[in-house]
Amino acid sequence: VIRSASAAAAEWRHASLPTRAAILFRYRELLQANRADLAGIITREHGKTLADADGEIARGLEVVEFACGIPQLLKGESSAGVATGIDVRSLRQPLGVVAGITPFNFPAMVPLWMFPVAIACGNAFILKPSEQDPSAAVRLAELMSEAGLPGGVLSVVHGGREIAEALLDHEAVRAISFVGSTAVARAIYERGTAAGKRVQALGGAKNHMVVLPDADLEQAALAAVSAGYGSTGQRCMAISVVVAHEAIADALVERIVAHSAQLRLGEGTAEGVEMGPLISAQQREKVLRLVESGVNEGATLAHDGRNSAGNPGGFFVGPCLFDHVRPEMEIYREEIFGPVLCVVRVPSLDSALSLVNANPYGNGAAVFTASGGAGEHFVTQVEAGMVGVNVAIPVPVAWHSFGGWGDSLFGDTHVYGPEGVRFYTRGKVVTTRWTSTEASRPDLGFPGGGKP
Repeated sequence: VIRSASAAAAEWRHASLPTRAAILFRYRELLQANRADLAGIITREHGKTLADADGEIARGLEVVEFACGIPQLLKGESSAGVATGIDVRSLRQPLGVVAGITPFNFPAMVPLWMFPVAIACGNAFILKPSEQDPSAAVRLAELMSEAGLPGGVLSVVHGGREIAEALLDHEAVRAISFVGSTAVARAIYERGTAAGKRVQALGGAKNHMVVLPDADLEQAALAAVSAGYGSTGQRCMAISVVVAHEAIADALVERIVAHSAQLRLGEGTAEGVEMGPLISAQQREKVLRLVESGVNEGATLAHDGRNSAGNPGGFFVGPCLFDHVRPEMEIYREEIFGPVLCVVRVPSLDSALSLVNANPYGNGAAVFTASGGAGEHFVTQVEAGMVGVNVAIPVPVAWHSFGGWGDSLFGDTHVYGPEGVRFYTRGKVVTTRWTSTEASRPDLGFPGGGKP
């Protein structure tokens, strides 16, 4: 696969920008036409609801649309006359073969965050999807072929750790993009950079949502339920911790409990279902163990979703809400990756910021408030890469870039958007001097006297 990708990259880099853009435009249309089919593949294999599956395709489509603008995105800069007869220009060129290792929780969206930008920049891309739900990646690649992409420019390889390590170690692979747990992200970053590769490795998260006394509590409660339990909590931007000001904590918890109780669990293909199962029996066991840990450590289980599943034979866990959580508890420290929300009570905005900033993760954070001053203070002081003000899940649109701080990102380049273009290209600066007299110009063999 790597040999094929290397050969393809050598040709593809010379494809004109309009040619690349035209293929991506056709790809966008094919994704739209096959959107329902793709959502069905995701739901059947992953378990998330059809609405969640369709939502991830929509966010992936945004990045495809961004990549369609590659002629504009790869425009260089120029400075004429930096000295007498001397001009300087800059350009960006593709790396060659690049690879992506993607997670189970967004089997279509995360690959679409990576390969459209990489391919638009002139690279060949090797995609290793999660072995737990690889079918969406295969379908994405098939549609790219239908759009007219030459063979070898996009490849899908299946397997586990051994495939990832082979990509990390092979000298022809120039860059690695990864999304997954923090432990694996750190290992990917260390191994890849040791081999001289560019690496963007996005790790885990423990996203906090601060709710101040002047917030619209109904809006905040609905946002917490959606952001905490959507996709069964299996997303790196899920809200894990609600940081509630003491003055409104009781009222907020009461509202979250009421909305949590109304969520309908079941198979993702069933009409009206709002939460599907977890990805596996192993993940269900992990979530249940952590819920039991929270009970044993003294947190108040305000809503117990362990027995609310409609299918006892599946990997279901209903929404669980803990109140009076303390930072030393395991349910606060660990990334649960399931439908478990923790409420921590604080006396002020500054104490909320101290709590958030002490956490090793820095993926996303949000504040709910009616005060512009409080909102801007939070934005400037919080240690997180993506911040929402009255927006619980502040995933950037495609023409910005996605990435966190701290243990949520290894490497200094975020995914997609302008930083994605820079990650998949190298900069080159050209300084040019042309002689000014006809007599001094060399004979280059042009017809009609040899002068160009």
